[in-house]
Amino acid sequence: MWLLVALVLAVVPHAVALPIWLSTLFFAMAGWRGFIAFRNRALPARWLLLAVAVLAGAGVLIDFRTLFGRDAGVALLVAMTACKLLETRGLRDGVVLVFLGYLLVMGNLLYSQEIPLVTYLFAVVLLMLAAQVMIHRQHAGLGALAPLRLTGKMALQAVPVMLILFVLFPRIPGPLWGLPQDAHKGRTGLSDEMMPGTVSTLSKSDAVAFRARFTGPFPSPSQLYWRGPVLWNFDGRRWTAGEAPPSPVPVPFTPEGAAVDYSVILEPSNRIWLLALDLPAMLPPQASMTPSFQLVRQQPVNEVYRYQMRSYPQYRTGDLQATERARALRLPSRGNPQVRALAAEWRAQDTRPESMVGRALAMFRQQTFYYTLNPPLLGTDSVDEFLFNTRQGFCEHYASAFVFLMRAAGVPARVVTGYQGGERNTFGDYLIVRQSDAHAWAEVWLEGRGWVRVDPTGAVAPNRVQDGLYAAVTDGQNLPFLIRRGGDSAWLHQLAMSWDSLNNSWNEWVLAYGPDRQKEFLSGLGFGAVDWREMIIAMTVALAGFVLVVVGLRWLDQGSRDPVVRAWQRFCARLARRGLARGVQEGPLAFVQRVADRRPDLAEPVCEIGRLYATLRYGPTASPEDVHQLQRLVRQFRT
Repeated sequence: MWLLVALVLAVVPHAVALPIWLSTLFFAMAGWRGFIAFRNRALPARWLLLAVAVLAGAGVLIDFRTLFGRDAGVALLVAMTACKLLETRGLRDGVVLVFLGYLLVMGNLLYSQEIPLVTYLFAVVLLMLAAQVMIHRQHAGLGALAPLRLTGKMALQAVPVMLILFVLFPRIPGPLWGLPQDAHKGRTGLSDEMMPGTVSTLSKSDAVAFRARFTGPFPSPSQLYWRGPVLWNFDGRRWTAGEAPPSPVPVPFTPEGAAVDYSVILEPSNRIWLLALDLPAMLPPQASMTPSFQLVRQQPVNEVYRYQMRSYPQYRTGDLQATERARALRLPSRGNPQVRALAAEWRAQDTRPESMVGRALAMFRQQTFYYTLNPPLLGTDSVDEFLFNTRQGFCEHYASAFVFLMRAAGVPARVVTGYQGGERNTFGDYLIVRQSDAHAWAEVWLEGRGWVRVDPTGAVAPNRVQDGLYAAVTDGQNLPFLIRRGGDSAWLHQLAMSWDSLNNSWNEWVLAYGPDRQKEFLSGLGFGAVDWREMIIAMTVALAGFVLVVVGLRWLDQGSRDPVVRAWQRFCARLARRGLARGVQEGPLAFVQRVADRRPDLAEPVCEIGRLYATLRYGPTASPEDVHQLQRLVRQFRT
């Protein structure tokens, strides 16, 4: 029954991802197995189990189109565990089920590693250990809570070993083994392409994209532009990257102000790009930079990833190469004739790029444009329809229209996507950037200044840059709670911030404890620069020291934790004070017989105590009643 409860609890978190029929099958078969155990009924025939196993496997194959990968693999594991429950007869079957339970627990971590789930799974592991104790000591006469007390002590004793291994075991970049391709699906985040609705859909999510901790003062909101994919190619509706190969060294530019030093704790996204403030001046480990100043990583970010960064909010970039100029002016051969005509009119009046930028921003600022999460759908000539008909859009509409206008007017321009702003968490003094902070803006190339950021959204809704999304849209009541700030629910928001601070500490010190964080932490403890050889030596010494301490304490207090041994030692100590010490070579029965021969007046109690102790210590069973009887006899014994 211990094992059955533990297995059910291990499958419960999986139920949200499993097909309904499979969850129903597992819990029904678990209930059937419980009924058999309570009523002492016979197990089902093997042919029936074989048929259920084949049908369950076929169902998994039909639902997932494969038997491999995270989702299909976990589903198949659940189905086979359910079948195994109904053929469990002996010790070997129980041990197999225990290890299937551990695999089910580990499978949950492929979906989430948040604090609540990890705490829940730790409790399930304790129950699984208790079941394992009961399987191997089923004839030991243990009470109902004895297995839990034993596993709790085992877990506490394992904590120092766990901490030593966690802190000192040399970390390597990336996972030790590969994971199936679907292990990281379902992640939300920026894409390497943009079309109407791409960013506005993402902005309705309050999921955390990353957190940032600054070494010095927080930058102003107007400087919080987190650079992501840079989009160059436009097909009339969709913007795509078409980026040149990245460089293993930072792309040079000229800083024009103080640097901003900070660390980023990036949530898993299954993407290769990293986020950094404009403009990044350094590369994280195993990362490179595209000519568009976008940071990319060699491997997708499939774990919480922490990296140090330095950026310069004020800068000048270098000259524009001929190939880059051609790409930054390229437009589809046809489409959007009204915008092209407007750009030609502006160019006929003034050819200066600065004038084109000013005219476009003035149009957005002075004419009736609306910033909304739910803009109307656009047709084939999407830019024409947006600028001259609907005039309702989100940041991707404004950035796309602005860049199209600039290119049509002969000004090199490109779209930059990323995040803008963030929310300061005063509990942990760091910045939370959510998916709702996703943003798109433009960059134009100006002679003598290089690439210059222009955010046309700021011309339509300037409070979007200063105060965030909720302050800028009029239809924000349907936004998730964490995006809406202020009002009567301010105390709930503060509670959410305190919980996020705890999550951030968990991310920084547990999930993101990689090789760089490990070296940083150990160096901060005074170890200086460390390498993997020194960490292995330190780990071995720490483990050996811990083992010696434990063995020493056990030797000094041998048997003190066993009530049977403790009662026997108390009995022997009382006899030793009367000159009847037990020899190291004497067994319990030989010792009490010698005492009875020398003290006939004590023969009856000492023989009874000796026989009961030998039965409890060396017999096949040890009931709690017999233990209490031994303790009572020893308390009543007088010499």
